[in-house]
Amino acid sequence: MSPPLRSAAPPLIVLPARMASTRLPGKPLADIAGQPMIAHVVARALDAHVGPVVVACCEDEVARAVTRAGARAVMTDPDLPSGSDRVWAAVQSVDPEGRHDLIINVQADLPTLDPVLIRDVLGPMSDPAVDIATPVAVISDPAEITDPSVVKAVMAQRRGHRAGRALYFSRQPVPHGDGPFLHHIGLYAYRRDALRRFVALPPSPLETRERLEQLRALEDGMRIDAVVVDTIPLGVDTEADLDRARRMLGGAVSA
Repeated sequence: MSPPLRSAAPPLIVLPARMASTRLPGKPLADIAGQPMIAHVVARALDAHVGPVVVACCEDEVARAVTRAGARAVMTDPDLPSGSDRVWAAVQSVDPEGRHDLIINVQADLPTLDPVLIRDVLGPMSDPAVDIATPVAVISDPAEITDPSVVKAVMAQRRGHRAGRALYFSRQPVPHGDGPFLHHIGLYAYRRDALRRFVALPPSPLETRERLEQLRALEDGMRIDAVVVDTIPLGVDTEADLDRARRMLGGAVSA
């Protein structure tokens, strides 16, 4: 008699977080409305009701805040070169058997993240040919088009479809000509094997030139699909961003 089939494990949500941010040191524990920022992002990830939430961190104080917020903290090597490497290290630690086939990388500096985006990014993964999925949103503020801190995505999108294959990502206004521009949101769904393959690759020429990690995957022939969503979460990289997040979430603004 054949053994019973084991049901697939749900996606594993992993937030890479570290205190040593270049532009805003200590930001995982920055206070927003009486809670550390990491607690807000954990709450948003839990509210997605997609799967277990893990935070890949390097400091004990962050781990304690994560545990109080209701997620699992995994200590990772502070010398790992990127958030993706920390995500993979956490996946190997919490799931050495490989039960979770899908991994969602949620940046830990998105306190206003709509949980719906975490569910939306899973849509393209229904196609087994897709290695990685990521959300994009139509840019409404013209100033963002020329802002190099706003990453633009070029995607092949058929009329009436919200998702399509990502062709390129750039800090420049692409593509040329009339039409909408797409703001890339730094949230990814990976197939486990794709994440393993990705972190084993060396930085690629275009990745180094544009300073965009996802170009490494495209240059290696991996398929990334983008899905158009309605909201853009605030990424907190500076004191000004932190003040804006505090206003949005009802906390005090720093002097």
